[in-house]
Amino acid sequence: MLIFTLRRLNLFFFTMFLLTLLSFSLSFLFPGDQLVNLTGALNASDSVRDTLAATYQQDSNIIVQYFAYLSQVFSGNLGTAMTTKSDIFNEILRLLPATIELSLFAFFLATIVGIPIGFIAAIHHKKPIDNAILAVAMVGYSIPVFWLGLLAILTFSIQLGWLPSGGQMSLLYEIEPRTGFMFYDILVSSNDYKWDAFQNAFAHIILPAAVIAIAPATIFIRLARTAMLTVLETSYIKATRAKGLSFNQIIFRHAVRNSLIKVIQHIGLQFANLVTLAMITEVIFNWPGIGRWLIESIYQRDYTAIQGGLLVLSSFIFVVHIITDYIYAVLNPLARGAKYGSR
Repeated sequence: MLIFTLRRLNLFFFTMFLLTLLSFSLSFLFPGDQLVNLTGALNASDSVRDTLAATYQQDSNIIVQYFAYLSQVFSGNLGTAMTTKSDIFNEILRLLPATIELSLFAFFLATIVGIPIGFIAAIHHKKPIDNAILAVAMVGYSIPVFWLGLLAILTFSIQLGWLPSGGQMSLLYEIEPRTGFMFYDILVSSNDYKWDAFQNAFAHIILPAAVIAIAPATIFIRLARTAMLTVLETSYIKATRAKGLSFNQIIFRHAVRNSLIKVIQHIGLQFANLVTLAMITEVIFNWPGIGRWLIESIYQRDYTAIQGGLLVLSSFIFVVHIITDYIYAVLNPLARGAKYGSR
């Protein structure tokens, strides 16, 4: 496990080096002045520009400039947004919890729906149920998320009136933001109407989360189906059949547990795709997250915000992948074997 940890840390530092190098390079690739692209100081005075130039070592070579930029990034200084004049790091801290909350809720929906349906398809392999599930999964994966979001708003919000069409919570409720995670902030608040606010926030998150969860759920269906089929063909499953165990005992005691281990290996890889879908969905449902903020920054050509937002979002996705690798390694010690040199 030690060598596995060292390899993960080595991969983490190398990836972070590439991410910061790419982010630093964007300041040269974007149109305009490099110092403005780094700091967002669009209309700064000459004295302020001289101070910023000294901070970022503009008179030194490119390597010194990179390390000066790196020191600012690790100190939490990502510059100032050109359009809103707000601190980018504080904006990301304010908006990222909403994106995480929406992504986790969508991830939960995709998992509890996709994995069991995939197991059902594998159990009924080559039967009408299996074919129907695969057909529905293919259609669900092929539908563009922006079209599905608009269709969901038209159907469930406008025509049926079941769910809100956008936003995180109704303006009727005033909840003091403590962590940025709406549900937690509601539960720890002292307002008399906090349970009404909780139901209102839950109603607002259902529709965008369901739209985001469609594509990952179809992928989980195929992953779970393949994993279950692989497990059912193993020798130890055949041995349990020879011992006289019933089909339900084989499935629930042995097959499901070992199939889940194989599925977990690939779940983290889908999180990046889920966050990408969440960015598009946030614009459609007016969700106050980092995805909508980043896309609006692209429209407004706010290069400093784009630079900082991409760096933080990419780092967050990679950290999730690292955590998933550790969970998989804990559940399946064989993953720490010859592949990672821990034997």
